[in-house]
Amino acid sequence: MKTILPQEVQAKLEAGEALNIIDVREVNEVKEGHIAGIIHIPLKLLEFKMHELDKSKAYIIVCRSGGRSGQATAFLESYGYHVTNMTGGMQEWTGEVKQ
Repeated sequence: MKTILPQEVQAKLEAGEALNIIDVREVNEVKEGHIAGIIHIPLKLLEFKMHELDKSKAYIIVCRSGGRSGQATAFLESYGYHVTNMTGGMQEWTGEVKQ
């Protein structure tokens, strides 16, 4: 499983890279704060919504601490998606947060 640190994601965003970030946390968690421009798909809905994702694109998967995003990354990877788990999740995110 590919992983990326929150600091690396932040550096890419600050450099102007267009990233496809999927946040798999619950609705109330995302409302408390999230990375700008995310795609929000709660983990429990991922298997029903994954058809909306483009297999030709790369995605970074985010959750609170890295556990659920790890599950989501492994799941999507098994279906041929290009996914990377952001280790440490939002707990280690020091970049800008949207409400």
